[in-house]
Amino acid sequence: MNETNGVNRAKFYQLALFPMNNGATNVYFVLILSYIATFGNKVLGIAMVFASFMVTGMRVFDAITDPIIGAIMDKTDGKFGKFRPFMVIGNVVMAISVIALYILTPLVPASAMWLRYTLFILLYAVWVIGYTFQTSVTRSAQPVLTNDPKQRPLFTVFNTIASLVGMGAMQFVGPIIAGDNIAGDYNSTWFAIMTPVGVVISVILTVLAIIGIWEKDQTKYFGIGGKQEQVQLREYVDIVKNNKPLQRLMVAGGGCKLALSIATNVTVLCMLYGCMTQFGTTVNAAGEIIGQNRYDSLYLIMMVMGYVFSAPFFLLTVRTSQKHGQKKSLMTYVAVAFACYIGVLVMLLLWRFGDPNWNLNIFEGALFGPDFKITINLYTVLFVLFFGVGYGAYYATADMPIPMVADCADYETYRSGKFIPGIMGTLFSLVDKLVSSLSATVVSVALLFIGVHELPTKTTLYVDGMNWVVIALFCLIPMAAWALTLWSMKGYSLDGERIKTIQAVNAARKAAVADGMSMEEAMATITDETVTNATVTEQA
Repeated sequence: MNETNGVNRAKFYQLALFPMNNGATNVYFVLILSYIATFGNKVLGIAMVFASFMVTGMRVFDAITDPIIGAIMDKTDGKFGKFRPFMVIGNVVMAISVIALYILTPLVPASAMWLRYTLFILLYAVWVIGYTFQTSVTRSAQPVLTNDPKQRPLFTVFNTIASLVGMGAMQFVGPIIAGDNIAGDYNSTWFAIMTPVGVVISVILTVLAIIGIWEKDQTKYFGIGGKQEQVQLREYVDIVKNNKPLQRLMVAGGGCKLALSIATNVTVLCMLYGCMTQFGTTVNAAGEIIGQNRYDSLYLIMMVMGYVFSAPFFLLTVRTSQKHGQKKSLMTYVAVAFACYIGVLVMLLLWRFGDPNWNLNIFEGALFGPDFKITINLYTVLFVLFFGVGYGAYYATADMPIPMVADCADYETYRSGKFIPGIMGTLFSLVDKLVSSLSATVVSVALLFIGVHELPTKTTLYVDGMNWVVIALFCLIPMAAWALTLWSMKGYSLDGERIKTIQAVNAARKAAVADGMSMEEAMATITDETVTNATVTEQA
């Protein structure tokens, strides 16, 4: 038991491997949540509005199932632990459902459209249940992994590495497979290739995460009394009402996730890096005017640049979190993102269709072809600087609320004596998913306003009004979400010093209960004052 003076510390390999659980589910975040509407619309022939609203509806269903899974998790403690069963079951369910959805459903003939609609809904719903099982563990297992305030911020760094392996791999490979010489533009072949790739990556990451949490998934790490809590669903309202830090973290986490899910939506990126970067036109054999969509030559480059800019911010966020607490770190770098996106907003307002001087332009010709030449302009340099720094700052904070949920769970143990990480994690996740569920619907509704009835892809041509849709979705909504995050965090009470006090009180109560004191007596007699006085006496 790696525990000293009540501080439960994780080993390095545990800190590094457990976040792979988030990487495993982020594979599906890209494979399903980024592409499901495109799959329904382009492959199955389902109406764009229906497919997009279904994404929102299922995300709401996902959020509703979270508290139920959380309550079950808090009552679970078998030979395989509390968390590992949910990781295994969730990953198996997701793998089976996504294979059936993306590979088998397109085999249904177009004449049986009713069956396509039915299978789309049912298989998507089954996938959501599996997704809820596994994602719930990422937040809920944080309190047992470590309660050391200096270790918890490290989750964000290792989580980023996991995301790069999971989400980053899918985002990088996807456009390559969509190339004209491989699968084509997000068609049935693309989904048939990407699905097994995603499943294999997710299974490997899940196995690594199970190894990371294995030793910590034991009763002795569960709260003060080391027992299973019997909390009913009706008590959720009371928990949220009395846990003020959780309330504010829900708002902050929801704001961060909304900004990330909309700004990185594949449709928005197709419009920004494809539809809005057409330089002039060409005429085909039929005399039709065709624009030159440059998505393939920009998306991967901009994605890589975003990750490059993110690297130093992850180090900065950890340093700030360890020195001043996670609240200070989150507020500081969200503010940096907000300031930089003012510059991004200005650049998009200056954009002019078809004018290379006021467009993103890095090179011309095929990347490895004889006509390749670098043609980067000042507009692109300024855009990359504003976007890169802003993206780096907010990407580094996007998952920061996850380890902060552990602080709220520890506060709940401090406040009520109950160790309910499943409920705490899924309550936060409920709001997180409800907010992010809006992304697909918001994008579709915005497109309808400019008369676009099919989700744009890399071959879609620019139409009037797309630039305003991109400005709203890529800049204004994320900026509003960040402003909400800053407001909510201003009143968040669990700063660095407060967390240290809570940890000390919980440790003292746990030791007292282990020595035979009742939980009620420990809660009543061991307080901030008694722990502080004891510390002062020891130092004297």
